[in-house]
Amino acid sequence: MSLAALAKAIARGKISSAEATAASVKALGTLGRTLNAVAGLDPDAAMKAAKRADRERAQGRKRGPLHGVPLAHKDMYYRRGRVSECGSIIRKGFVPAVTSTALERLDAAGALDIARLNMVEFAMGPTGHNPHTGTPRNPWNPEHIPGGSSSGPGVAVAARMVAGSLGSDTGGSIRMPAAFCGIVGMKPTYGLVSRYGAMPLSFSQDHIGPLTRTVEDCALMLQAIAGPDPKDPTTSPRKPPNFRADIEKGVRGKTIAVAKGWFRDGMSDEVARSLDAAAEVYRKLGARIVPVDVPSLDHVNDTAMLITGCESASFHEKWLRERPQDYSPQVRMRTQQSVLYPAVRYLDALRGRERVLAWFVGQVLGRADAMLTPVLSFAVPTIRETDVGDNPKAMDLVIRVARNTRPINYLGLPSLSVPCGFTRNGLPSGFQLVGRPFSEALLFRIGRAYERETGCTDKAPPNSFTG
Repeated sequence: MSLAALAKAIARGKISSAEATAASVKALGTLGRTLNAVAGLDPDAAMKAAKRADRERAQGRKRGPLHGVPLAHKDMYYRRGRVSECGSIIRKGFVPAVTSTALERLDAAGALDIARLNMVEFAMGPTGHNPHTGTPRNPWNPEHIPGGSSSGPGVAVAARMVAGSLGSDTGGSIRMPAAFCGIVGMKPTYGLVSRYGAMPLSFSQDHIGPLTRTVEDCALMLQAIAGPDPKDPTTSPRKPPNFRADIEKGVRGKTIAVAKGWFRDGMSDEVARSLDAAAEVYRKLGARIVPVDVPSLDHVNDTAMLITGCESASFHEKWLRERPQDYSPQVRMRTQQSVLYPAVRYLDALRGRERVLAWFVGQVLGRADAMLTPVLSFAVPTIRETDVGDNPKAMDLVIRVARNTRPINYLGLPSLSVPCGFTRNGLPSGFQLVGRPFSEALLFRIGRAYERETGCTDKAPPNSFTG
């Protein structure tokens, strides 16, 4: 079942939370281990929580729209008293004293948090590789990368182990696993969702958001976690709208800009065809399709990486001095290099954001309700092809993986990843819909129109849990 269908079935008593949770626990404990998606699982605690949820429902005490629904999340969301290791050796056995706001809000909506999911070490990497915990495997083909850094969530949701998961996105780490694994992922506007109690990577570019099977599921999950938070002063004070209110209204009369120029550079023919086919679907549904020539965003990409490096180095500086041997070589190299950046370059990078954002919204999105671009410009590569320890040429490929998503983090704009078919190697392909600040409801509406027309989220990968 999708997240929305499962929540409805539990609410109506057609399936118990205990039954749903038992299925997820079984999936995570078997297929989840095979695909290396799981960082931590306590079956007894999960079943105890599910039975409590069933008792509450029987007593008429429904907590919220996700009452009794089992979820599992990236292992960087702190829960007081529970281990959170962030895919690292350095945080091995770390037990936080606080609970993240995102988890607290899912708790308030009635969801169950039944497992911790694998991730890239300290969320530093777009492919999913992790030499400490092992690399999660793409359920469409275990030889291929699942995307990072929210690798475990992408695998677990795509393989039907859980119906939804929290990821994080600093350079594409929600949208890439979503696209590579054939599911839906939302990177919301910066400040829409509190970052409190989530492991920081780059505090001015970190975004919290959901990965789910369907567009409606994504809207439902974002609804539960969005909104201002006094614990995170960077959250917006505005009240979130109802993200599902207009989700079925279609795209007739809407304008979608199809990105040309920079976003087409290096794009394979098969990805270009899938993107053009998606635009044609929207045209047939009544949307106005306009090409938009996007000039080079290489400088924006470089600036985003500079900011990520400086802000991550400030978080890791003590460990880099005291425990450098406990980092993987790639993560250690990235963070150590960033310590040497002059402060003036970092501050210039921050100051330039307002100007670049105004230009992008005015010129690129000026005539459109959303912009359509690829998430990845080529077919999802293999684990071996992107292993920087095994392949000297892999770093160039790894840098290209996050090329299309990273600028959107620098700008803080919302972006929804939607699957759009398969490449010749049998792996999913996906596009992202980029919108103006706080246009998540409109992006869900546009994404849902394509999903409804094409059934793009219906197919399950061959390595899926079947019960």
